[in-house]
Amino acid sequence: MVKKGIILAGGTGSRMSPLTKAVNKQLLPIHDKPLIFYPLSILMLAKIKNILIIVNKGELNQYKKILPDGKNLGINITYEEQEKPNGLPEAFIIGKKFIKKDNVALILGDNFFYGQSLTSLLERSSRLKKGAKVILHKVNRPYLYGIAKLHKDKKIESIIEKPKKFVSDKAITGLYFFDNKVIKYSEKLKKSNRGEFEITDLLKAYKKNNKLNYEELGRGAVWLDAGSIEDFYNTSSFVSTIEKRQGIKIACLEEIAFNYNWISKTNIKESIKFYGNCEYSTYLKNFI
Repeated sequence: MVKKGIILAGGTGSRMSPLTKAVNKQLLPIHDKPLIFYPLSILMLAKIKNILIIVNKGELNQYKKILPDGKNLGINITYEEQEKPNGLPEAFIIGKKFIKKDNVALILGDNFFYGQSLTSLLERSSRLKKGAKVILHKVNRPYLYGIAKLHKDKKIESIIEKPKKFVSDKAITGLYFFDNKVIKYSEKLKKSNRGEFEITDLLKAYKKNNKLNYEELGRGAVWLDAGSIEDFYNTSSFVSTIEKRQGIKIACLEEIAFNYNWISKTNIKESIKFYGNCEYSTYLKNFI
């Protein structure tokens, strides 16, 4: 079972500069909620209650203002600061003391997922005992992503980072599930030519040992990388449209926690008081 989750919320956010010169991109709003709510909701939907958020040095207090410790959500949130971005696998080195002997999930702080069958996919993935599992999604422009080429027996044949020629349209999303060996594998990685530890090298280490599996998001599911200006506003527009038409809230953390019996109505009332007079609070009032 995957009992712990890491949200990698550091990085320079250079693709969204100058917006990110003053505020970390994961604290910018996607419709009416900060971006960080969305990856956090994914870990919560996977029933992961122990969560580490890795942030840039000097930005810790900004996060603690909106997500202090998770007690109001029935979960445990801890933080670690990152000196500078050195690639995704560094999350497992920074989070070594947090992970201990458990299995762990990693989600990138600017990734957005939505879909009808998403919760069941997350619950299946969190039951991982050994090896690693990636989540794949079909894309139109595979040359922009890390791509998994699939074998006829439904195994991952190879992983190619931003292929120049078409080999597959199955992109590897920013959500991963690993057994505890991820720490050992990450510590053995060497930096690439661009001076970072590469997630593809980590996945290849699992593949070499025949321990790399995948789940695929269905046709009705949505995966968006909100790390650029265009994609950020496309994500916000998508959330706004869905919420207005269906009368639901995507990534309502209190709703998820309540539905899993992690918190009570009293906790939600305290959240309403904390958020103040806003659309999010109105939704919570109607919910209870």
